[in-house]
Amino acid sequence: MHTVAVLALDQVIPFDLSTPIEAFSRARLPGGRPGYRIRVCAQRPEIDAGAFTLRAPWGLDGLKGADTIIVPGTATPSATLPGAVRDALRAAAAAGTRMASICSGAFPLAATGLLDGLRVTTHWILADRLAAGHPRLKVAPDVLYVDNGQFLTSAGAAAGLDLCLHLIRRDYGSAVAADAARLSVMPLEREGGQAQFIAHDHQVTPRGAELEPLLVWLQDNLARTLTLDDISAQAGVSTRTLIRRFREQTGTTPLRWLHRARIRQAQHLLETTRHPVERIGAQVGFGSPTAFRDRFKKTTGVSPNAYRRAFGS
Repeated sequence: MHTVAVLALDQVIPFDLSTPIEAFSRARLPGGRPGYRIRVCAQRPEIDAGAFTLRAPWGLDGLKGADTIIVPGTATPSATLPGAVRDALRAAAAAGTRMASICSGAFPLAATGLLDGLRVTTHWILADRLAAGHPRLKVAPDVLYVDNGQFLTSAGAAAGLDLCLHLIRRDYGSAVAADAARLSVMPLEREGGQAQFIAHDHQVTPRGAELEPLLVWLQDNLARTLTLDDISAQAGVSTRTLIRRFREQTGTTPLRWLHRARIRQAQHLLETTRHPVERIGAQVGFGSPTAFRDRFKKTTGVSPNAYRRAFGS
């Protein structure tokens, strides 16, 4: 079972604290077994949460051995991070623990130095302050969350739930994550005013956006061999205009978007069917099994067969 430690700092935002507790508590594996055990940890037994005081069952020792540490936001994001907390987080990171922040939780996580050089996000209203206080970070103010592998950050409030569902999907696959999303009355991939980043910089375009009809067409034609010229012709614009609009509305290029869409469809087929890997590669538009395996591993970090063993039904 995966252990999640939720770190409660002084002036923790109650909503941010409760989001991972609720989200991971709802994750159920086949047969109804819980997917996670949850520890609420703090430096001191009692923590000021603004409207109330909370008592944490675990001290900082609860961070040791956790698979994931979540740092919720606080009402005082620029407060000095206690040395004991900083050292505990650094030690956990050195041991390979995955870490994620919600909202202004990016500030204490950034204060450890662990996010230096990485692309990160936080609540849009705090983005400039985060960038000014931590110039080594690459702050993206317009995304819901950013996944750097070991370190993840999310925007404010409900974006923390997007992040938690993404982590559940990483750990146990789309079926378990979709079930947790339904119990939370939340779409597994939310489309809204902010673009949503998932692993490997794939971005969902909001409904009603100019590119939406083209993206629907691409999704329906993943099996076809498509060039940039083909996509431009379908859109009725020049390749230069197409590339510019993709950059503006999705944050990536047309072919990168297409490759990621193909891999996501392949993930779904690996999870839900017993089709041979070669057939799945062809179904999602790869010209050869080798090209499919190479692209799949480059995008997900594992081979198609390894992914199926981990997440297949």
